[in-house]
Amino acid sequence: MAKIIYNRKECIGAASCAAVCPEFWVMNEDGKADLIGGKEISDGIFEREISDEEKTQAQKSVIACNKEAAESCPVNVIKIEE
Repeated sequence: MAKIIYNRKECIGAASCAAVCPEFWVMNEDGKADLIGGKEISDGIFEREISDEEKTQAQKSVIACNKEAAESCPVNVIKIEE
């Protein structure tokens, strides 16, 4: 199982994550990104687990999509744990 960990407090709203991986990232009215399906695990830190089944059902690799989102983030607030 993989995890996406997102520090929303440090997000600057560049929107690169939403541009490269819109299945998981959307821009909020406050100018910051939201991790779709993410749960807040502590103040401003969100996490979403990706099951092995979800990884294999997606047309585009879920992990690759989110790694691209993490790499495109200018402030490195997205982490992928595999």
